[in-house]
Amino acid sequence: MLTTTTALLAAATVVAVMVLAVVRKVRRSRLEDLDCESNGKILKQPPGPRPLPIIGNLHLLGSHEVPFEAFLDIGKTYGDIYSLTLGTTPCVIVNSFPLIKEVLIQKGASFGGRPNFIRYHQLFGGDRDNSLALCDWSEVQKARRQLARQYCHPRPTSIQFESLSTVVQTECTSLVEELSKHTNQPVDIKPWILCMCANVFSYYMCSERFGYNDVTFNKVVRLFDQIFWDINQGYAVDFLPWLEPFYRKHLSDLASWAKFIRDFILEKIINEHRETLDRENMRDFTDELLAYLEDQKNDPNCKDSLNWEHILYELEDFLGGHSAVGNLLMRAYGELCLTPDVAEKMYEEMQRVTGGQQVTLEAREKMPYTDAVLLETLRMSSSPIVPHVATEDTTVGGFRVKEGTMIFLNNYELNTSDKVWTDPKVFNPSRFLKNGKISKPESFIPFSTGKRACMGYRLVYNVGFMGLATMVQNFKFTAADNVCLPKACVAVPPDTFRMVLTPRS
Repeated sequence: MLTTTTALLAAATVVAVMVLAVVRKVRRSRLEDLDCESNGKILKQPPGPRPLPIIGNLHLLGSHEVPFEAFLDIGKTYGDIYSLTLGTTPCVIVNSFPLIKEVLIQKGASFGGRPNFIRYHQLFGGDRDNSLALCDWSEVQKARRQLARQYCHPRPTSIQFESLSTVVQTECTSLVEELSKHTNQPVDIKPWILCMCANVFSYYMCSERFGYNDVTFNKVVRLFDQIFWDINQGYAVDFLPWLEPFYRKHLSDLASWAKFIRDFILEKIINEHRETLDRENMRDFTDELLAYLEDQKNDPNCKDSLNWEHILYELEDFLGGHSAVGNLLMRAYGELCLTPDVAEKMYEEMQRVTGGQQVTLEAREKMPYTDAVLLETLRMSSSPIVPHVATEDTTVGGFRVKEGTMIFLNNYELNTSDKVWTDPKVFNPSRFLKNGKISKPESFIPFSTGKRACMGYRLVYNVGFMGLATMVQNFKFTAADNVCLPKACVAVPPDTFRMVLTPRS
């Protein structure tokens, strides 16, 4: 989530050292030095290393490949919960599952905020509260989640599930046709994978699909991918906002990418839906959103505060979910290139279940090993849970947490600890199987948990399953380049490793 080895951070460190030369004593401004009485018990802020001027404790993260490894290392000294100051931001690091549950479930109402990073505002029209995932919790957020529930969590017997099944099967067929033109040669398949996922989301939610050779559509898909990669990175400016002038071009690029995507959605999807909306024949999620907005305008007693911006950004957010699925699939393909025996076990399972026919979404419940491959990919990626922010003074693990404190929940520890997993560095889908059925430990929460859990996780599972099974059923694949899969990050770089696809006979 954080990258602290940039030249700007190095410059900040030099400044800090200069300040230290004239500052004889560093005094903490955090509340751990102040006693607070609660129910007769004196509470203190979690312990932690003393921060340096200007950069706080950012320098402690720079010697590790990913900050979550640094969190574990620092935890050896201070325990499963401790304080850091990143730049000027007070933070609490939580490494254990019981404490993570306390934050997300038992006290979720107190930790509904999100980081106030400049980048987040740039991506959502100057206001991160337009986003579903990056906004602070509110009644608006609650209303938007409720609107999307039946489409994000389609029941197996519902019209939405039937629609999703048809759409994803059709798009997977188109994917195979496209990739069959590029077999037996090194090729970066990521653009095709992302286009397939984008078409699934746009056709399922908007009744619109686009050709694989559509230049504008491909640009939108690429920009979504660049944004997804950026959100999964971290920058010094996130915690040292005074560095903003040095990031001006990057921030401008983010705003420009987001605007291009927004204009495309307005022109190609929303405007057409507004002109053809038929309340008696609702087509999709886009119609539902527009009808809801129309009803709200016509109801003088309506107390909801959803407006046009909320509707527009909600649709954009959900369409952007295709990037998460596409990147997860690329990680899975990378893992299978490194463990071809796993791919063959998948192939044997799907041939046994389908009899050689095309895999369908309905077959998923009979293919637990393929499902387990997806789960193992999620475990190995250990995608970080988006940081939370305390919205009021509260406590965690008996320690005091002040309003405005950023909370890092170390999902990397949950997914890679040898206390939970046998040989955690080995890609082994069978660890999720017990008596031929999927079995997951309680601490496995790749999409978080509680009221701020990822809304689209079932779409990720369903579309991910089909994208994974379809590729293995139709191709054998090997890596043409070194497979680079970043730690603690579900995203892979926009330009990633190439593969050689060999058609199965």
